[in-house]
Amino acid sequence: MKKSLLAIGLASSLLLAACSDKEATDEVVVSASFGDITKDEFYNELKSATTGPQILEQVVVKKVLENNYEVSEDDINKEFDAFKETYGDSYESILSMYGYTEDSYKKEIKLGLLSKKLTEEVDKTVTEEEVKASYEQAKYELNARHILVEDEATAQEVYDKIKNGGDFAALAAEYGTDGTAANGGELGWFSVGKMVKEFNDAAYALELNTVSEPVKTEFGYHIIEVTDKREVEGYGTYEEKQAELRQSIVGQKANAKLVELVRAANVDIKDADLQGALVNILPAETAKEETTEEK
Repeated sequence: MKKSLLAIGLASSLLLAACSDKEATDEVVVSASFGDITKDEFYNELKSATTGPQILEQVVVKKVLENNYEVSEDDINKEFDAFKETYGDSYESILSMYGYTEDSYKKEIKLGLLSKKLTEEVDKTVTEEEVKASYEQAKYELNARHILVEDEATAQEVYDKIKNGGDFAALAAEYGTDGTAANGGELGWFSVGKMVKEFNDAAYALELNTVSEPVKTEFGYHIIEVTDKREVEGYGTYEEKQAELRQSIVGQKANAKLVELVRAANVDIKDADLQGALVNILPAETAKEETTEEK
């Protein structure tokens, strides 16, 4: 896992350079007896690899974080000095083992510190009431089904049909846009925090066998029905679970904040081969772009 993430991190700077320096696409990055490899050739190979979209995603996230938070060189150097102190004389071999130079590792430190800034920001917004509410939810697991659609108008149409006696499973098969559609929208059993916050809160607020109004998440609009509910045996006391639940809420809020920042940046991916690079961050927007291109 560490090596795969590292490979993405090392390649991201090369992809960024290839994206931003149009005049240098003929620049030779490798020279050999079989001929040269230009920056343009390297870029085309890199973006077509399975990690290509992941690399671009990381570049976008890095740029977005840099645009919204600040990390000083002193902070980066302090982290690096702590790393050196931990590993002593072997720190260089540790860096080499994972393919880092001092400069590239400091860039990773910077990204980590920027992410920490975001997390610290949202951590301040978590209240005791939220943690207690999460505990009350977490004592139970839900069995639910949903219908996911792209836009609010379609969601309202589906909701109205259900309220007028329409069959949920049939409507899921007809309108649903995710992998559950063919199975009547069935999600199976899930616990608190397994779904994005908006979905989680809406589902846990529902009475059994009642249908929610359209719920907006980063994936689109959901119509949700909770079909069963069961207590989690031996879940633990509030005091035992408080720290874990708070951490989960912070993680959910941090992800939501990152989505908000990326969306606000109005990222426009020009290369058609990399259009799906932000699918993990902006799934609904990415799906719409791909549908538009197909048409």
